[in-house]
Amino acid sequence: MSSIPLDPKDPKQQFYNLSKLGDSRYDRLPFSIRVLLESAVRNCDEFLVKRSDVESILNWKETQSQTVEVPFRPARVILQDFTGVPAVVDFAAMRDAVMKLGGDPEKINPVCPADLVIDHSIQVDFNRKSDSLQKNQDLEFDRNKERFQFLKWGSKAFRNMRIIPPGSGIVHQVNLEYLARVVFNYDGYFYPDSLVGTDSHTTMIDGLGVLGWGVGGIEAEAVMLGQPISMVLPEVVGYKLHGTPEKLITSTDIVLTVTKHLRQVGVVGKFVEFFGPGVAQLSIADRATIANMCPEYGATAAFFPVDDVSIQYLEQTGREAEKLAYITKYLKAVAMFRDYNDVSQDPDFTQIVELDLSKVVPCCSGPKRPQDRIPVSDMKNDFETCLGAKQGFKGFQVPPECHSSVVPFQFSEREYTLSHGSVVIAAITSCTNTSNPSVMLGAGLLAKKAIECGLSVKPYIKTSLSPGSGVVTYYLKESGVMDYLSQLGFEVVGYGCMTCIGNSGPLPEPVVEAITKGDLVAAGVLSGNRNFEGRVHPNTRANYLASPPLVIAYALAGTVRIDFEKEPIAINSEGKEIFLRDIWPTREEIQAVERTFVIPSMFKEVYEKIEKVNNRWNSLDAPSDKLYTWDPKSTYIKSPPFFSGLTMTLQPPKSITNAYVLLNLGDSVTTDHISPAGNIARNSPAARYLTSRGLSPRDYNSYGSRRGNDAVMARGTFANIRLFNKFLNKQAPQTIHLPTGETLDVFDAAERYQQSGVPLLVLAGKEYGSGSSRDWAAKGPFLLGIKAVLAESYERIHRSNLVGMGVIPLEYLPGDTADSLGLTGRERYTIIIPEQLTPRMIVTVKLDTGKTFQVRMRFDTDVELAYFHHGGILNYMIRKMSEDAKDSTEKEQHV
Repeated sequence: MSSIPLDPKDPKQQFYNLSKLGDSRYDRLPFSIRVLLESAVRNCDEFLVKRSDVESILNWKETQSQTVEVPFRPARVILQDFTGVPAVVDFAAMRDAVMKLGGDPEKINPVCPADLVIDHSIQVDFNRKSDSLQKNQDLEFDRNKERFQFLKWGSKAFRNMRIIPPGSGIVHQVNLEYLARVVFNYDGYFYPDSLVGTDSHTTMIDGLGVLGWGVGGIEAEAVMLGQPISMVLPEVVGYKLHGTPEKLITSTDIVLTVTKHLRQVGVVGKFVEFFGPGVAQLSIADRATIANMCPEYGATAAFFPVDDVSIQYLEQTGREAEKLAYITKYLKAVAMFRDYNDVSQDPDFTQIVELDLSKVVPCCSGPKRPQDRIPVSDMKNDFETCLGAKQGFKGFQVPPECHSSVVPFQFSEREYTLSHGSVVIAAITSCTNTSNPSVMLGAGLLAKKAIECGLSVKPYIKTSLSPGSGVVTYYLKESGVMDYLSQLGFEVVGYGCMTCIGNSGPLPEPVVEAITKGDLVAAGVLSGNRNFEGRVHPNTRANYLASPPLVIAYALAGTVRIDFEKEPIAINSEGKEIFLRDIWPTREEIQAVERTFVIPSMFKEVYEKIEKVNNRWNSLDAPSDKLYTWDPKSTYIKSPPFFSGLTMTLQPPKSITNAYVLLNLGDSVTTDHISPAGNIARNSPAARYLTSRGLSPRDYNSYGSRRGNDAVMARGTFANIRLFNKFLNKQAPQTIHLPTGETLDVFDAAERYQQSGVPLLVLAGKEYGSGSSRDWAAKGPFLLGIKAVLAESYERIHRSNLVGMGVIPLEYLPGDTADSLGLTGRERYTIIIPEQLTPRMIVTVKLDTGKTFQVRMRFDTDVELAYFHHGGILNYMIRKMSEDAKDSTEKEQHV
């Protein structure tokens, strides 16, 4: 179909009007699928996107359950620095590889617009002091100068890539408040904004009506180079909201309720689209909070179509009136503008589930997974049950006689005590909640009331406030609540992810000693989106997700073993019992303050200077060469070995013969277990490597900050102290080297196997690779010599990352598990891989014991098989770029 003018008076403004298809199927499509359809129509070239793809999407109602593969070309890509640095490293190495193969290295260049926000580097080293922000930012720059220089080189060397400097905010909040276009106006064409990102919580932007989701860093690189995403046309679950929330309910309570509900429904690999009159009652910040947690309920996307509330938000955040006009006009013209109270607009869905908002109660999630919701009224009982329960997601296996353990310690010349459930970290952090003025102002008003009642937070509790953008600090100060937050210890410590991704910094030494001495289950409470084992801090075994006001409440109480309805939160200096209900602000109070102080001028003032706000970034020198000059002395940036020996010739797939199992793992092994992002332990292989390079422990920095160095990251693979390996029957970053029976660090065992030329496997249970989108959770195993993973099921992004690195994701057939098949992991495995492969084909596994069984090879599409034949997606792109350059040269010579 051809494009038509948006405005008859201006024929240069064009768009593809899907409403003019004259096809009744279009009006029944979910709004999220309409975005996929528009992209297919606009990009249809009968090569990467075909007419048959358009028909498949248009016929979604019939094809959604048939595993139909369609291409999707998003409008842009978004990255953060932990995933962005390895992406730029790969691009730099790909330029070198293309040049060696005779191609043009400058072909390796983003053709799809990319924004990279530096937000993952800053840590909570300093807190509770007014200069904590500056000290943390200075330390961030000192630690990461090499990385930042490299990224600045990337911003010069690559076209179409914008870098948002450190100190600006969290990627998803900056995306929501500033980067989101909602509708693109590019080169005379209007089309919906859409994106993929190298972070799981990219889905936050779905709350604004921009379709987006997280992909592996490797897959994102291919999109940046012009490749469409190959995806299976998803089922769409309609989630109907109705009813009105109680006046003491926060958006966090709603999202934790939705998360648990959708986990129970089962939405892995599906889109969720919200509708119903309850949606109209939610602000964009509320919707974004729900969409942000999409990875925690397992869906690919959690979409809220654009409505009048969306337009009001764009106006509030300082977008120009001209943009608002064409956004509204375009979306209405293509039937993508929603009225949630108009049931005639409700499309067809695969399935419909409902939530009555009036039934939501205050809640938290934990102690080890975000989907494990607990009503606040049950927190005390739930924790005490977990204390004695068998080791697992809801158990710590503490002997009954130790449940009342109390350990005294000295801090700042005073004596305190810790016990099981004592709060030692209380962090208002994460894009999930700091983007929402209602919960942030709610926390500020609660702090004000607490101070007025004479309450305080014990000084040994590590309190912090890390907003997602400068706008938050602006309205907290203007509304007068910032001073009260500071008095309770919640100083602004930085603009970044911080505690939410494990950059919580050190706890006071006396606190660590007391926890260790009593083997205590100490608690962290954070307003983040993830609380997996070992993620927040090694010394907080119990971690709870909570709204910002509840973070302060538990900090004031000093323990999670409290029933707020029956017990006072504290007793003030006058001996009066203060209950949480005495200081909790109502929705009406919060909304009154929000209407007064969260205004467009704040957003305009903050974002007009965002790319120049960091003086140290502005003055940073960086090379301007098109090819990067690798420094062999650098411990941060290193040319990866992924492309060494790469030729233009493809090798046929080979069977994996007599492989050993490196690790025998259980359910819900996360990317934090596979590739930690926190501190580098002093007795780890990575630490030994850095020491050999002349570094002292104070200079180790974190795994996340060293993702540009494959030597560190390979040694950090499976280095999480909470990794539970069935070979050892305990938590440790170790395994058994099966030929000798020795217990070794995982890297050291893998190195021994590689020296012997032996391929490796990993055995795992359900939801392998859940958690953050982390490309090193696939790159690291590849470098360890792992050829395949055999699991019961996979997290979507991690499976994609394994495919991207040429590691085979194998899945047990329904009903089969390691236990049912009698696998110990001590066998040797041969996986028979035929030369002719098809998507999701069944292959045979033979053991040295004589046993055989079948598994499914999880290459889900023909495109994924093509990547596998090339040894990974990046190898595919290098060969393609080099081939294109060769063809172009031959044509020129012929002419």
